[in-house]
Amino acid sequence: MEPLVFAGLMFFGVLVVFVSMVIGSQLDPVQARLQQIAVRPRTLEELELQRPLSERMLQPIIRGFSGLVGRFYPQNTVRSLSLRLKRAGMETTSTEFFLGVKGFASIVVGVLVSGLVNAITGDPVQTLIGLIVGIILGFLLPDFYLTSRAGGRANSIIEQLPDALDLLTISVEAGLGFDAALVKVTEKMKGALSEEFKRASGEQRVGKSRQESLRGISERVDVKELKNFISAIIQADQLGVSMSKVLRIQSEQLRQDRRQRAEEKAARAPILIMLPTVGCIFPSLFIVILAPAALSALSSCGSF
Repeated sequence: MEPLVFAGLMFFGVLVVFVSMVIGSQLDPVQARLQQIAVRPRTLEELELQRPLSERMLQPIIRGFSGLVGRFYPQNTVRSLSLRLKRAGMETTSTEFFLGVKGFASIVVGVLVSGLVNAITGDPVQTLIGLIVGIILGFLLPDFYLTSRAGGRANSIIEQLPDALDLLTISVEAGLGFDAALVKVTEKMKGALSEEFKRASGEQRVGKSRQESLRGISERVDVKELKNFISAIIQADQLGVSMSKVLRIQSEQLRQDRRQRAEEKAARAPILIMLPTVGCIFPSLFIVILAPAALSALSSCGSF
């Protein structure tokens, strides 16, 4: 039995090799290249239809809304919006496009809310109120998303900062320069903080000074601990203080701050646990304990 199985496997392997050689000999590279050159050039309409549906439909609509909303949006708010986009890690998104998204979302949410209210109530007045509320809510939803994303990015940077600073301190104490140690951190770690350090290193390579590149991180990231660290590094660079000592002090301070944050969260845990306990468990206990007594009292009162 085993020789037959072995012979069958050998035959199948030889067959696969033979078929692959035949197919490979049929696909002449020169003929394939000539076929590609001889293909009829595609028209602009065909090229346009190959683009994704979102690029062909949604982006022109959003660009139209961006021009409309941008006329009535305050310029001070537009400048602050650009800074918020940077802090949320969406620097490639232009403020005009984001304003277009706000206008498009306000129309879509307004139509959805008004349609839902009309289906439930059928009242034209309430439908109009639902339309207005939906437009306002849709206009504010992108801002809520932007704030939430910026907050999540800041929290991730706070969590990564002590570990990154420990690695930076070890690298500098091992003999690397600060810039080389910064590159080493970007190689060993992933996340928002690593991306900011990588961008700062790239800016230094194209001609920016260390102070300018580090100040750029402070502008893009609204984290107090990171700003304090960058200020200490800039002062040490200006005064000629030993960088390893400054990094060691900052590392110890950040580890202490992380420990204090953990203790603060642990202290808040009993209060947070008490809310679902009071809202969910206590009513069930009251029903289990007091319901039989209440039923007995009602039956006793009914017997009289």
